Amino acid sequence: MSKDPIAPGGVGETVSDAEHVPEKTPYSRPVYRYYVLAVLTIVYIFNFVDRQLLVILQEPIKAELNLSDTQLGLLTGFAFALFYVICGIPIARWADKGKRRSIIALAVTVWSVMTAMCGLAGNYAHLLLARVGVGVGEAGGSPPAHSMISDIFKPKNRALALSIYSIGIYIGILIGFAAGGFLAEAFSWRLAFFVVGVPGVALGLLVLLTVREPIRGWSEGQQHSTDPAPPIIDVARLLWTRVSFRHIALAASLQAFIIYGVGNWLPSFFLRTHELDLGTIGAWMALTTGFGGGLGSFCGGWLADKFGAKDVRWYLWVPAILTAFLVPVQLVILLTGQVYFALIMTVPFHFLSAAYLGAVLAVSHNLVSGRMRALTSAVLFFVLNLIGLGLGPVIVGFLSDMFTTNGLETPLGTAMVLCGTIAAMWSVIHYVLAAKTVRQDIARRKA
Repeated sequence: MSKDPIAPGGVGETVSDAEHVPEKTPYSRPVYRYYVLAVLTIVYIFNFVDRQLLVILQEPIKAELNLSDTQLGLLTGFAFALFYVICGIPIARWADKGKRRSIIALAVTVWSVMTAMCGLAGNYAHLLLARVGVGVGEAGGSPPAHSMISDIFKPKNRALALSIYSIGIYIGILIGFAAGGFLAEAFSWRLAFFVVGVPGVALGLLVLLTVREPIRGWSEGQQHSTDPAPPIIDVARLLWTRVSFRHIALAASLQAFIIYGVGNWLPSFFLRTHELDLGTIGAWMALTTGFGGGLGSFCGGWLADKFGAKDVRWYLWVPAILTAFLVPVQLVILLTGQVYFALIMTVPFHFLSAAYLGAVLAVSHNLVSGRMRALTSAVLFFVLNLIGLGLGPVIVGFLSDMFTTNGLETPLGTAMVLCGTIAAMWSVIHYVLAAKTVRQDIARRKA
């Protein structure tokens, strides 16, 4: 029997892995597996509706509360990301030990209530605290969900399943942009927070009542969830010894820097540079982000599974190639004087920037055992969100303020060009470096 750690079956699945017959559970029925995947994806949609709503509303909020671009960057970036990543590690540890579906149900309830509270903010401090609450709640969403998906889908289908889950990002952004832009123009930005926040409480109940906790490693033949979760420090040490994981985390973080540093400022860029109204920008951003990003997420996972079945390095080469194309696409969007051409080009921008996540998560999970996967996702998201979400919007906002002070004609666009171009090229380097050692790191885990 073959012991090759990278063939067949994708992401390092061995022949013996493929021959495991999981114990009969509700997840033995494909319809239930995909039902759970659908519910978790809907939760992720709400996650990003609540998270990204502030992006489309930041201009009216800036005007009413008299904020600077740096303050806006803190609201959409660092203040949210800091508590998101700090709370993510202990919550993921809890998920590796406890019932993941209950943690997800609690998390969606918390972040939904705190989103509604944003609509009551009377000043910057109140809004900042409410955003911190949203970050704390959302920290309990993805790592437990990633772990569950890896337990119910075999390694050869895992990247695609995680990519389908990640489509929730872009559907959420679509709804957030469309609903936020419409509600802000027709009523007020405060009402928008209430409308999108309150339904999440019902979704938390749906998760609690209809989703069953899967056996750890069920998709790989585990019969019982008896093995204990290792301490956080042991998981951290193991991940540090995986050279490929270090480069994966940095590559994904720089790609997230583009998504949040450039993507979060696109509505403000079109409003200031091309003088479009908020409703038009919201509609365009909803369509281009939702469809472009959703299709990119799906295709990225599908391509990674297809080519990765022959060589696991394709799980890193696919996002590297697609990220390289982000450089010219960003330059066209930010430098062309044709407003509608720039808007159309945001479709390939979101397609290319979204294509990495399913592949990155799948290969990261295959570096560790089942009881480490939620924590592995949390560690990855710690680095990803600290650099991408935490620093991206703030650095772009800071540079925009600095260029404005120095009298530059297009300060925000210039800041976005510099940050987006450098981050994309840097990210490609780390994907290529990760591919050099990923096969050896997977072999070490199998051994």
